[in-house]
Amino acid sequence: MKLKIQTIPMYQIAYIRQTGPYGAENIHAMEQIKNFAKTNALLGEDAILLGIARDNPATAASESCRYDACLVISENFCAKNEHVDFGEISGGKYAIFTIAHTAEAVQEAWCNIFHELQKQGYRLDHTRPIIERYAVKIVQNHACEICVPVY
Repeated sequence: MKLKIQTIPMYQIAYIRQTGPYGAENIHAMEQIKNFAKTNALLGEDAILLGIARDNPATAASESCRYDACLVISENFCAKNEHVDFGEISGGKYAIFTIAHTAEAVQEAWCNIFHELQKQGYRLDHTRPIIERYAVKIVQNHACEICVPVY
């Protein structure tokens, strides 16, 4: 698990929200946003997909947990789809953890990232979401990133 600090820009996004316990349905939402991206010819080499768990399952009821499967889009993107919403993610300073693109590696990273941040002297910024980032160029190398907002 490699760590670097990076300023992430504000992202315009298309997203599909899944509400309920985190798990298999998150994967289904991600497949739906990938299909939207393919349909609109947006799943090229520069594509970036994001997974955002909006609620902490330790403090929120599992049936109320929100997960957004997102596609970064350009500001001038214009398409309509009854199943896709549009919005933005604020940018800022993030600790970027690069990990293997496997379910096991992602789960292990979630267990270790907060300790690692504390060890490095960073504090979590609770005003911005933690983002799982799947840039096609990185995924092609069998890796993904967990981006943790810090200050």
